[in-house]
Amino acid sequence: MGKITTFLTYNDQAEEATRLYTSLFKDSRIKSVTRAPDAIAGQGGKVLTVEFTLAGQDYVALNGGPSFKFAEGISLLVSCEDQAEIDRLWEKLTANGGKPGPCGWLTDKFGLSWQIVPSVLMKLIGGADKAGAERATKAMLAMGKLEINKLQRAYDGEEVAAAKR
Repeated sequence: MGKITTFLTYNDQAEEATRLYTSLFKDSRIKSVTRAPDAIAGQGGKVLTVEFTLAGQDYVALNGGPSFKFAEGISLLVSCEDQAEIDRLWEKLTANGGKPGPCGWLTDKFGLSWQIVPSVLMKLIGGADKAGAERATKAMLAMGKLEINKLQRAYDGEEVAAAKR
């Protein structure tokens, strides 16, 4: 484990969540599962923590009880190389109770916020062509799941030209 490790606290779904997450990304695995000792009343033998690696980054998940809730102030940003990756992750992370949000954000069924974005996003919304960046930003703000082709067409001015016809 590195000097700084992201620690995610769930009610009682740490193992279920880490199994889902590690199934979605290359270079991911559950490293260890620690079970609560019998000294913790009513918890003996239940999963306490799960150490896992997600796309090469170390994390720890804890079953901390119902008082712990995720908030949108913390999210995991995933930089996707193509639309197929965005579509796959969006589908898996919003399944079974996950919720799509605006601008590439979603909340999975465990309450954890994710940003599923194309790797080219910052080039489009922060590009040298200021008008193109403005158009791409407006397009992004109108989307839930981000669509690379629409963002690129907006940056290039193709969406505006098509709308004028």
